Amino acid sequence: MAEIGRLNSLEILHHTPQGFYLDGAEHGEILLPSRYVTDSMKEGNMITVFIYRDSEDRLIASTDRPKAIVGEFAGLKVTSVHPNVGAFLDWGLPKDLLLPYREQTKPVRKDQIIVVRIILDPTSERLVASARLNRWLEKQAPRYRRGQSVRLLISERTPMGLNALINESHVGLLYRDPSIAHLDPGDQLKGYIQQIRDDGKIDLTLNPDRGARVVSLSSQILDQLSCNDGFLPLNDKSSPELIRSHFGVSKKVFKQTVGNLFKERKIALEDNGIRILHS
Repeated sequence: MAEIGRLNSLEILHHTPQGFYLDGAEHGEILLPSRYVTDSMKEGNMITVFIYRDSEDRLIASTDRPKAIVGEFAGLKVTSVHPNVGAFLDWGLPKDLLLPYREQTKPVRKDQIIVVRIILDPTSERLVASARLNRWLEKQAPRYRRGQSVRLLISERTPMGLNALINESHVGLLYRDPSIAHLDPGDQLKGYIQQIRDDGKIDLTLNPDRGARVVSLSSQILDQLSCNDGFLPLNDKSSPELIRSHFGVSKKVFKQTVGNLFKERKIALEDNGIRILHS
């Protein structure tokens, strides 16, 4: 079955001056224009093509892969903005992709890179873009672990830093920092889970040590507690030098880790230190 907006393996039926016609099953014959035809293509061959509707509403096959297909997110450049319909985006095919006003969360401008999801309008069978990203993200609580490597797609700038899509399923925050100054919406890169907050929001980092360090330090603190009758004379009032001499980390990292252990109900905070809690 030929699916609009996706890559399909279709059989070449016959040749015409306009190109090859492919077997689109219930969609009928679908034209592969001559500009995509190569000498190696023969009738009866199976070829992989992308199916979409052209400016005249005809189904067309292309051997070019767009920058994103149905169900995927991508950062696309605005080529033009029309007052009656919306914005048009460059997605790597001759016909630009429409971002209707109803699928925008804020006005866009020419040459702006905007992160969208490719969707298929079920009524018109036309492919359009949607900038309403939250509609397509997971509603369930994230199950990532601290220090886990994830794929990031920078989605927008905020006063606190950069929002990024995580594995195309959740959104997280890279806090404002000189190390992210070069990043823009649409950039894709590897990142790490720094922490998942009590409200379910996700903090991200580009530093693999910053996420993993908290995990390993948690184990060190619990091990030392177990070896010292369940108590350590260290807390957020201890000097940075004393903390570094015990664990080799900054006071900030120590406080963050102790805070996480407290939230997980693994330790209790006392006036002169921390104590392990046994379940």
